[in-house]
Amino acid sequence: MTIHQKAVLAGAGAMSRKWLEAIKTIGGVDIVGIVDINPANAEKRAEEQGIAPEIGTDLKAMLSRLTPDIVLDVAIPAARHEIVSTALSAGAHVLSEKPMAETMEQARDLVARARAAGRLHVVVQNRRYLAQLRRIRRLVASGAIGELTAIHCDFFLDPHFGGFREQMAHVLLLDMAIHTFDAARFVADDAAASVYAEEWNPAGSWYREGSSALASFRFAGGAVFTYRGSWCAPGLRTSWESAWRIVGTTGSVVWDGADDIRAERSVPGGGQLLPAIEPVAIPALDPADRIGGHLGVITDFIAATRGGPLPETVGHENIKSLAMVLGAIDSVGQGGRVEIVI
Repeated sequence: MTIHQKAVLAGAGAMSRKWLEAIKTIGGVDIVGIVDINPANAEKRAEEQGIAPEIGTDLKAMLSRLTPDIVLDVAIPAARHEIVSTALSAGAHVLSEKPMAETMEQARDLVARARAAGRLHVVVQNRRYLAQLRRIRRLVASGAIGELTAIHCDFFLDPHFGGFREQMAHVLLLDMAIHTFDAARFVADDAAASVYAEEWNPAGSWYREGSSALASFRFAGGAVFTYRGSWCAPGLRTSWESAWRIVGTTGSVVWDGADDIRAERSVPGGGQLLPAIEPVAIPALDPADRIGGHLGVITDFIAATRGGPLPETVGHENIKSLAMVLGAIDSVGQGGRVEIVI
């Protein structure tokens, strides 16, 4: 039986194009409305996609008229809580851009609202759906490098976005680092317990503040995760996914954030200063692995609204990654290590 669902898009900026293309690929979802503070943006997106939705600026009124099954929230972070709470109150499932909220209080409120409404609130944490990250997670879980003791990630790029990002507070931590934080939590299969962080804006920065940061987390299971990053680092760029070193009790994995994954472990026996090492095979992608970036997470969300499995990035799980970001920001403000409380 063919399933047809109605959806309203909230926010018609550049990122919405990728979302709408994914919705078109999945099929069975009709975009019946687009809400944006600038109706011209909504009209442009509708024309580009060859659709004829209702255009408006008042989400609550549109939801009342159209009663959609789904709301796609691609608005700026400052509008997140209002959009999601309005959509849940109207009985719609919601897929949001990250971060899922601006504060932990807002995030907890949205988790509670989704549960009370019996609806899904899922966050597009698209980097989790990278094939290489899935392979690394399986390798670590297999015990091939022993017990996980540390994850170290470096992120150095120099993008000139223009627009709201260059005016955001805590721009690197809040807008970008969450991808690496969530990926590290995924690889460790653990939640962060505490964090120490620093943040600064280097000379020559084109951001208002917070374009560079470092953070050191301790996971509940004892492993350490360190992050060094900057959005004002010209030359010798890393991948958008960071450059990784994962250390276990018997071996290590390095990943360049693109296609190069390598692993080695020590060979038992021998008394030399540096024990012999041997390569470790990287697991192949499993057919059950959830991949595909934006398309992958949006596919899982749509499937879940139709009775499928709960997505990995549902709000009550994604809040653990948001807590890492907001914990790091709290540490910056307090000037010391802080406990992370979900």
